[in-house]
Amino acid sequence: MAQPLAKPLDDRDGFIWLDGKMVPWREAKIHVLTHALHYATQVFEGERAYNGRIFKSKEHSERLIKSAGLIYLPMPYSFEVLEDAKKEVLKANKLDNAYMRAMVWRGSESLGVDFSQTKPHMMIAAWDWGRYFSPEIRDTGIALKTSKWRKPAPDTAPIHSKSSCLYNLSCIVKHESMQAGYTDGLMHDFEGYIAESTGSNFFAVKDGVLITPVADRFLNGITRQTVLQIAHDLGVKTEERRVRPEELPSFEEIFVTGSAAEVTAVGKIDSLEYKVGPVTKRLRQAYEDLVNGAAPAAKAANS
Repeated sequence: MAQPLAKPLDDRDGFIWLDGKMVPWREAKIHVLTHALHYATQVFEGERAYNGRIFKSKEHSERLIKSAGLIYLPMPYSFEVLEDAKKEVLKANKLDNAYMRAMVWRGSESLGVDFSQTKPHMMIAAWDWGRYFSPEIRDTGIALKTSKWRKPAPDTAPIHSKSSCLYNLSCIVKHESMQAGYTDGLMHDFEGYIAESTGSNFFAVKDGVLITPVADRFLNGITRQTVLQIAHDLGVKTEERRVRPEELPSFEEIFVTGSAAEVTAVGKIDSLEYKVGPVTKRLRQAYEDLVNGAAPAAKAANS
């Protein structure tokens, strides 16, 4: 299961950047009639800082802006302000290693499906949050349960926007999976191909080849893109293609990736069991080296 937070998120010391200024943590509030709370008109980014450096900060900021545009949500601040504010939040909270959440949403100026009278708001928060999953999972892998719920088709939802409207489904799948004794859920796309976990992208290994579904039916994760680049740098052959559920028994290793989950091995899917194998361990270590400031071994050797 996911690691529990040490304290509730509404009752902490520190500061949150809210609409252009740093405010005390407990004073960062919105009204109960905020449009985003009623209609999910909100986009966000989950990021991590390692040793005082926000990993892939530029890419996350660019995706936040893209996500907002896809749901017709005006960005209230520029890319440059967003980048500077994230650094200010780390400094104000005296954090070197942290999870970060940047969010843009429609406010309480108006309510109803017509959002034209609302105004955009933005906040950035950061807190100390270690590994997303418990430490023992590193050696055993998480357990996934195939869900009855499917990811929406690209023409039925803004799937390339990291919008909260898409994450209610993930919360349902996560809850149902945990109630059944699993760590998380595995979701298929609208045609029945393997898509992703509730908040992480899917990877498998077969005959030394790294296989991952084509990211045209779900969010193309920044960690996913990073792992594919690492694999290329290390000389690991990769395939991006449709993946059928019937292929699961033939896979030798499986792992998932995400900013929160990082590179997390999968030890079980339904009744199938997997080992935390050499390719997973190698890519996981290379990712950890990269986020902490080291280059993958193959690239470092050629530099």
